[in-house]
Amino acid sequence: MSAPSATRRLLATALAAGALIGAAAVPAAAHDDDRRGHHGRHSSIVIGDVQHDTRGRDDRALNREWVEVKNTGHKAVNLRGFTLTDRDGNRYRFPHLRLDGRSSVKVHTGHGRDTHRDLYQDRRHQIWDDRDTATLRNDRGHVIDTETWGRRGHHNDNDNNNHRR
Repeated sequence: MSAPSATRRLLATALAAGALIGAAAVPAAAHDDDRRGHHGRHSSIVIGDVQHDTRGRDDRALNREWVEVKNTGHKAVNLRGFTLTDRDGNRYRFPHLRLDGRSSVKVHTGHGRDTHRDLYQDRRHQIWDDRDTATLRNDRGHVIDTETWGRRGHHNDNDNNNHRR
C-alpha cells in the first residue's frame, strides 16, 4: 500500500467518524430545548412578561392587561397568522407585524391603535385571569411557547400581578 492511499483511507475514516459524532449530537440538542419548557421546535419568539387580572372594565383597565411577545433572536420575524390563546379558548390572531430582532410587542386586551410596540385585541372584558395559561402558536398552528401562572409551584417575581420570565 502506498503512502498516498493510506493517507486517503485515514482521512476518509476520520471524516466518517466525525459525521457519526455530529449526527449523534443533533437529537441531544433537541432534547435540551424540551427541558427549557419550550414546546415543539425551538423558536426565537417567546412569551415574555404577563400583566393579568387588572381591576375594572373600562379601556384603561383592559389595556393594563397584556401579554408580551418577545423576539430573542437577531433576525426580524413576521408574526402574521401567529395566535395567542388563553385557557378558556379566547384567541387573538396577529396581523402583519414585523417584530425586529431583540424587541417585543405587548398584546393588550382592550381597545387602541396598533403600533409596532403595542397591539390591541379590542375586547370588552378581561381575558387573563389570576390562574391562567397563555399559549403562543406560529402561523402553522404549532405551539412555540406557553406560560402558566397562579398554580402551585409557579415562581412570581413580585406580588403586583406582574410575571417576569
